[in-house]
Amino acid sequence: MTDPWVALEPDGDAGRRAGALRRAYEQFTAAGRVEAGVRPLVAESWRRSARARVAPEGRASVELHDDELAVHRDGHPLSRVMPLIRELMGAYAVDGEHLVAVCDAQARLLWVEGHPAARRRAGRMNFVEGARWAEAVAGTNAPGTALTVDRPVQVFAAEHFQRPVQDWTCAAAPVHDPHSGRLLGAVDITGGNGLAHPHSLAFVGAVARAAESQLALLAPQPRGGAAQLTALGRDEALLVLEGRRVRLSRRHSEIVVMLAHRPEGLSGDELLLELYEDERITPVTLRAELSRLRALLGPRLLRSRPYRLGVAVDADFGTVGRRLASGGLAAALGGYTGPLLPASRAPGVVRLRERLRDQLRTALIARGDPGLLADWAYSRWGEDDLAVWRALAAALPEHRRPAAQARARALDRELAEGASRLGGE
Repeated sequence: MTDPWVALEPDGDAGRRAGALRRAYEQFTAAGRVEAGVRPLVAESWRRSARARVAPEGRASVELHDDELAVHRDGHPLSRVMPLIRELMGAYAVDGEHLVAVCDAQARLLWVEGHPAARRRAGRMNFVEGARWAEAVAGTNAPGTALTVDRPVQVFAAEHFQRPVQDWTCAAAPVHDPHSGRLLGAVDITGGNGLAHPHSLAFVGAVARAAESQLALLAPQPRGGAAQLTALGRDEALLVLEGRRVRLSRRHSEIVVMLAHRPEGLSGDELLLELYEDERITPVTLRAELSRLRALLGPRLLRSRPYRLGVAVDADFGTVGRRLASGGLAAALGGYTGPLLPASRAPGVVRLRERLRDQLRTALIARGDPGLLADWAYSRWGEDDLAVWRALAAALPEHRRPAAQARARALDRELAEGASRLGGE
């Protein structure tokens, strides 16, 4: 393959490629070995699916029903751009006997529209409104994997991890908030082998970009006022100020996060302690970083004596904390798109990250709501959270417990084995 993001070259033989993928898939499920010819994107997704213990013969589960689904999608930001998505994709889907689907950031399908016969067929594998197609529960698939890797994805035939989906081809692209960069969900087109073409991947990516542009027009970024800082689930934070988007380096992300958390400001010595594990780092190093950051942002935004931000900053982690403090657990979870600067080892950032995570988990387990618990358990950051999986297994109706109980038992064994290995060293 000359393009690793495209499932089938324009002149490729779909039948031959599908057969090769089927053999490679069976080899992987039998022996855990990925054969040559499987795209790296797919191989990595298969491994994640296997680690999450996705059942190859399983089907996605429906988690949002009737009124709950209606309320959730009516309040979702992507509801505002559904007319545009229908205009761009509707005729293409019906004429080609395809489906158009739009999901939220947890990969729950909010809209599934298109050719009636295709909808009936897709219903047999639970590709329906309200079903969760996150990679951690449904394996490799276009909307779930696009959200996982945060880029447009095409999945063809046996590249899908679950066998009931392997007669389909799909292409999906993530959609972001145009101002904050927050992941809102994904737009997907699903159908037959005819979609295994570079054009379908480019098409769905263009639709996602058009949706983001429409969102920007519907809710323009106000000039002046507070800056917006997005740092949850990102190693490099995004700062938006007066329409200017600045992607910060990892060290600059840590500095801005700490100053946003402490709007009254920090002395050089205090900031040094918050940022560096190594006590041998000198104030000269910190001043050099701050000088580079001031050159990037301008002296109006970064001030000194003490070091502080010169405008109010609306930080996503602060918003989550405020929602949680006011009792809005569902709203807090909706804004929590991952751990705060997950790769950072800066002591101050680590404390903030762990505090926010632990507050959310504690409230979540105490509430015992199966839908909210599932949102956490099936996320990238919650897939190995034994306490939440146990709470989910206890909260689910009896007929839906086995999968969660199996996951909890598997995590328990992994922890016990890890402890045993450490004890033997």
